[in-house]
Amino acid sequence: MATKKTNTKTKSAPPKAAKPTTKKAPKAEKKAAAPAKARHPRGRVVENHTSKAELAKSLASVLARTGEDADAVETKLKTASNAQLLRLSKVTATVKQKYGNREKLIAAIGTAEKKGKDKDFLARLESYSLPMLLDLASSAERRARA
Repeated sequence: MATKKTNTKTKSAPPKAAKPTTKKAPKAEKKAAAPAKARHPRGRVVENHTSKAELAKSLASVLARTGEDADAVETKLKTASNAQLLRLSKVTATVKQKYGNREKLIAAIGTAEKKGKDKDFLARLESYSLPMLLDLASSAERRARA
């Protein structure tokens, strides 16, 4: 069998044409850089709340349902991840800002669903977690706008 011979010389690329140089206006001085904020969940927890235990303690009283002990909730929260605690912190801040507290949020969901006088419905809402209640309220607001 015959082998095919190839040319071992490589062709060099033609020289590139020089780009015309244009002088750009000098850039304005950069502003002083703001200190970098923490991006990792642990860094954000420590930056905003000093420790995971402090954040869990502050969230426990807000997240505790009726008849639930805040200390028991706090011990559960201490084992949660930093990302979960940050999400719960955001939820509690939103609830405080928009509705005030858990009872007002449940009342707002009842009126939005037009079941404000239905005691069984309101009792069932009491058993839901705070993030679930906030989701129900936001979806009811969206339905009301449409």
